[in-house]
Amino acid sequence: MHSVIKKTLLVPGLVLALAASSAACGGNEDGGGAATGPDGTAASRSPSSRGLGNIVVGGKAVTGSEPSGVDKVPYRRTSTDGALYAPVTGYRSMMYGRNGLEAVYDDVLTAGVKSGGASGNVVTTIDPKAQKAAFDALGDRRGAAVALDARTGRLLALVSTPSYDPATFSGATPDDATAWKALTADERDPLLNRALRLAPGPGATFHVVVAAAALEHGLYASVDDSTRTPLNYVVPGTDAAVAGDSPRCENASIRTALRYSCDNVFARLAVDAGQSALRSTAEKLGYNQELTIPLRATESTYPTKPLTAAQLARTGTGGGGVVATPLETARITAALADGGRLVTPRLVERVEKADGSTQRPTDSGGSGRAVSRRTAEQLRSALPAVASRDGDRQGSWFTTYARQGDGRLVSVAVHVSGGDGGQEAGRIAGKILAALS
Repeated sequence: MHSVIKKTLLVPGLVLALAASSAACGGNEDGGGAATGPDGTAASRSPSSRGLGNIVVGGKAVTGSEPSGVDKVPYRRTSTDGALYAPVTGYRSMMYGRNGLEAVYDDVLTAGVKSGGASGNVVTTIDPKAQKAAFDALGDRRGAAVALDARTGRLLALVSTPSYDPATFSGATPDDATAWKALTADERDPLLNRALRLAPGPGATFHVVVAAAALEHGLYASVDDSTRTPLNYVVPGTDAAVAGDSPRCENASIRTALRYSCDNVFARLAVDAGQSALRSTAEKLGYNQELTIPLRATESTYPTKPLTAAQLARTGTGGGGVVATPLETARITAALADGGRLVTPRLVERVEKADGSTQRPTDSGGSGRAVSRRTAEQLRSALPAVASRDGDRQGSWFTTYARQGDGRLVSVAVHVSGGDGGQEAGRIAGKILAALS
């Protein structure tokens, strides 16, 4: 069940299947971005003159407002390409409240409503070309895609499908109520932001974390050293055996094991490294951390309770209680692409207040050196050869990075429900990178 994905400007064909869904995010979570001007900062229009302020992508407002005819809530939110940007903006409804950036920056976006003057704007980091490429490529699938600038942490794409148009239920009419009822009854859960709030088991994409732990703690000097792992690895002190799916997994090096998703090798590495070393490396790479971008992401976690040897081996294969979001997957890939430095993803470039002042959001989430530069370079050299892998029946993943023509390092993570060995997710990732090149 391994299918090799050939090198396409790439790097990590780390694929995994994730388990399905988490609850739809409510009140004040979820996220967005913008194109840059000559000075490298996001270009935007000036604050709104009346009504609600706007959320800006690529220098253009993707939200608007119109009079509602209701004194208590005088303006109704409108949107441009609402389904495309819903994972970025969230929604603002006269009957059903707010979420996403609409909730986080409610005071800025409604300043004019409260004062009778102008409102402020929220300028995002999203690149409209990358966002549209991801959205179009995902189509009607249940999936998510994240594109991240590895150096700056700017989120260039944040897509979740199926999506929804926030304008269809922003008012207080029977039509708005009907639209909301249909969305909340839809078994595909379009209100769930899968890029931030879906955190199933990472499967084979966790192999790179295990490999990093083995290198960081001196188990191996190189990704090309043989791990001397039998094809059917029996966990010491147990009858539990973990098999490699390919004959190449026998006595494989880390490089080969990454390429062929050799569970036998990574189960052994996890046991040999030990829970403390594996957990420490995972946490340095962003696990067990709260992360706000400023939308709150579901925490990606590695078990903190003591594990048996069999349980520890299971975590080495990306199971056993390990869970991760698409955002975290892209973040780890970015860290390896940029020499082992972990960045905090950010969705908002700046907030333009009604009084003309500008505020830049503060980071929330770990950053700094996650692994040594040598470990990052060793793993980065191995990643272009990594094969994709079906993880479980719930979905497949693909993560990679590429250097763009302007010198930017961009990491991409894609999750698609239903498994095809990651080739479908890989094609989507390629389209996102092509849109940025």
